[in-house]
Amino acid sequence: MMKMLLNDEAGFIISAELVLVATLLVIGLIVGLSEVQHAVVSELNDVAEAIGSLNQCYSFSGFSKVDSGGRTHANSFGSQFYDTVDDCDNNQCQIACDAPLSEGPK
Repeated sequence: MMKMLLNDEAGFIISAELVLVATLLVIGLIVGLSEVQHAVVSELNDVAEAIGSLNQCYSFSGFSKVDSGGRTHANSFGSQFYDTVDDCDNNQCQIACDAPLSEGPK
C-alpha cells in the first residue's frame, strides 16, 4: 500500500510557491475589479451629467373662444416649467467611495 502511494502520480501537491502565486493572483484580481468599479462609476457619472445638463424647461400658451357677444365658450390656460439646478448637477457632488479614515483607539 505504501509503494502504491509513493508511485501514485494522479494527485496534486500544493507547494508554497503555488500558494504564493495564487495569493498574488487573487490580490491582483481584487485590485483590478476595484479599478473596474471606479471606471464604471465614473462613466455612469458622465452619463448622468449629460442628462442633467439637458434643458428641460417647457411652456405652452393657453387659448380661448370668445363669441361676438363677448362671452367665453371655452378656454385653456397655459403652463410653464423652469428647470432649476439640482443637487448633483454639474458635478457638485462626488459619487465615489469615501476617503479612508483611521481607526479609533482600541
